[in-house]
Amino acid sequence: MTPLPAALGGGELVAWRLDQANYAATWDSGEGAYRVGGRWNSRGLRAVYCAFDPATAILEIAVHKGFRNLDVVPHVLTSLIIDDPASVHVVEPSTVPNANWLHPGIPSAGQQAFGDALLASHRFVVIPSVVSSRSWNLVFVKERTAGAYRLRSQERFALDTRLFPST
Repeated sequence: MTPLPAALGGGELVAWRLDQANYAATWDSGEGAYRVGGRWNSRGLRAVYCAFDPATAILEIAVHKGFRNLDVVPHVLTSLIIDDPASVHVVEPSTVPNANWLHPGIPSAGQQAFGDALLASHRFVVIPSVVSSRSWNLVFVKERTAGAYRLRSQERFALDTRLFPST
């Protein structure tokens, strides 16, 4: 169950990500971002991408892999707890140098350099999701955040079959 926000009685800062089941044990390695780069990091930086709600975490994967992949390849939904919310830096949309960076498209070198600088300056970075513009992503580098977060849960993910119906 998704924890309630603090305003409604929840007390933890929880983030979520979705991985193929065979990568569940290395969920926070940043290997994918290291190999190919990401929206907010250049190749060679082990950035770990999460969302603040499971639905956005699922959409972030579906936009790249499609619902078919989520239907037929086993995945694991992981949640983690950020121990010190004060260590989280929030990037407001108005402070992003190029507004187009917050829209779907191929990340530019400038966008990745901006993200690299944020990740070098802050333990955790919260930035608007591109796939769900009213949602937030959390990005961090494991080596810079050791001991600042902990695994909360991992569970098998099952796609609602209505998202990939038979024809």
